[in-house]
Amino acid sequence: MAVRRKKSEEVEAPKPKDPALIGKEVMALVNSMMGERRIKDETVFLALESAIQLAALRHFGVEEGVYCAIDRSTGVITARYGEQELSPETLGRIAAQSAKQVMIQKFREAESDTVFSEYSAKKGDLVQGSVTRVDAGTAIVSLGKTESLLPRSEQIPGESFHPSDRVKAVVYEVKKNGNRVKVVLSRAHPDFVKSLFDEEIPEIADRTIDIRAIAREAGYRTKLAVSSIDMKVDCVGACVGIRGSRIKNIIEELNGERIDIVRWNDSLQVLIPNALQPAAISDVFTYPRLGRAIVLVEEDQLSLAIGRRGQNVRLASKLVGLDLEIMTADELGISLERAERWFGQLPHSSEEIIQSLVGEGFLSYNDIASIDGQTLTEFTSLTLEQGEEVVAYAEDYSDTMEDAVREEQRQADEAAEESRRAAAQAEADEAAAAMAEANREADAVSEAEGGESAPVAEGSEATGTDGEVASEPSEETSSVGDIAAESSDSPAASEETTVTNETTAAADSGETA
Repeated sequence: MAVRRKKSEEVEAPKPKDPALIGKEVMALVNSMMGERRIKDETVFLALESAIQLAALRHFGVEEGVYCAIDRSTGVITARYGEQELSPETLGRIAAQSAKQVMIQKFREAESDTVFSEYSAKKGDLVQGSVTRVDAGTAIVSLGKTESLLPRSEQIPGESFHPSDRVKAVVYEVKKNGNRVKVVLSRAHPDFVKSLFDEEIPEIADRTIDIRAIAREAGYRTKLAVSSIDMKVDCVGACVGIRGSRIKNIIEELNGERIDIVRWNDSLQVLIPNALQPAAISDVFTYPRLGRAIVLVEEDQLSLAIGRRGQNVRLASKLVGLDLEIMTADELGISLERAERWFGQLPHSSEEIIQSLVGEGFLSYNDIASIDGQTLTEFTSLTLEQGEEVVAYAEDYSDTMEDAVREEQRQADEAAEESRRAAAQAEADEAAAAMAEANREADAVSEAEGGESAPVAEGSEATGTDGEVASEPSEETSSVGDIAAESSDSPAASEETTVTNETTAAADSGETA
């Protein structure tokens, strides 16, 4: 029986495979990896060669001396160890398993590199996917063969997602951690609004209209500056559409977020008022050295220019790339007067230096401390040593000046509040006096009307033929008045007055009947 088993084993021993057949299998594997995992064919060939070489080295227990090459057109494998030709049967099962593990590892690395390269190139582009699950507020979005993350911080405030929801977002960040690639999406980034305009507005897609700048506070408001290379195309009107038909879909995708579209201009004197719409701007002073612009408005336009919680001026500052300070002409005058007073205390100060500083937009010690001595010498007559001394002094006393400014502001606010209260009190006193005067006049009129109508009420001859009240009271009425006057002298007179009044009333009733 043992002999028979041995013969059976010898008969059933596998025959070496045809190299051409192995080549076809290799080519099928390469095509499969290219189609399913988007791995380049050269990467697959190199992975196979590396795996076979490593398996042979482990099989023979050596570190070098193994050669392996794969024909790129037929897939035929040529492997040698010295002068010995190698085949899969020579390497054995363990070596083949090792080769398999190496190939899997190489394929994963290649797939990871492919995904990383693909989505790194798409950074800032609009993608669309389906939510597969939501984990602690983070939506996991499938982008075909790749999963991505939409964190809560990159979602529009107030929105929520559920499995199977379709989502539009931009590729915000691509990270690589080992063989894993992390693709992070965003709906809160300004590029998301820009991508939506690219998708919805044909003139932006074909670059007739260009989005020059964008500033956004996701979920609340976006400011967009556009320009057109074709003078016949109205850049703002084309973005809005007839009755807002074009921008409507964008606003719906942004969950009702407000969008301001302004016309771009290379001149800051024009662009800044456009960016601060709908507020009316009186004047603009730009100071490029400090990256600042002072914008003057009327008192009634101040709150409109600043916006709710400073939103309008904050977005406008991002849009134009300058720090915008909104103030009235009176406030600017106070700031200039304060700056001249404090700059007079600087080392080496003179009227010329003070005017040079103010002319460049410096209004506080903090402004001076933000530059160096070399910059200070560029627009003043100070030497480098003097400029550094001035900057050092400003750094040392900047907090002192800020405290003094806050105290001045507090006192000014208190004085304004006191003045307001005094004005309100004076207005109230004036209103009370006017009301009292009106009441006195009303009382006087009532008394006058009461004195004239009393004789008529007591039954005297009422009117003549012309409807005029009789000028002389009747004797009966006079006697009642006399009795009433005497009633204050004694109780008896009071009783007598009562009887007389009753008698008079009875007599009047009789006459009336």
